[in-house]
Amino acid sequence: MRHTKVQSLRSLRDEMKAVARGERPAPLDAGAPSFTSVEAVVRLLTPGNRRLLTAIRDRKPQSVAELVQLTGRAQPNLTRTLAKFEAAGFVRMTTNGRRKVPIVAVKRIIVEIDPYSERDRLRLTSG
Repeated sequence: MRHTKVQSLRSLRDEMKAVARGERPAPLDAGAPSFTSVEAVVRLLTPGNRRLLTAIRDRKPQSVAELVQLTGRAQPNLTRTLAKFEAAGFVRMTTNGRRKVPIVAVKRIIVEIDPYSERDRLRLTSG
């Protein structure tokens, strides 16, 4: 299980400036996916995008072109969505020859909302 940071853009900017000025070391999760809010995660996980994740998990397409055929989604739209999923850590894109193969990288997304602050967290389980 890995944690994904939920951090406002202002907080992220302040953190980056402090690191650049040498006031603090870069956080260990600096290169990990993060979201600006829990709402951003919810917007990414639309019913259509959940069906897309299900198709990748269950049908195991061997290329983006095959996934286009399975889902009926337009290739440019599908490619953009896969890029967002990959940036979020929900999907891994591997290469098989000249083909890009999407693989689901997350099994469950657990949202922890702190009602008293903006320290919400996401936990991603894989496998």
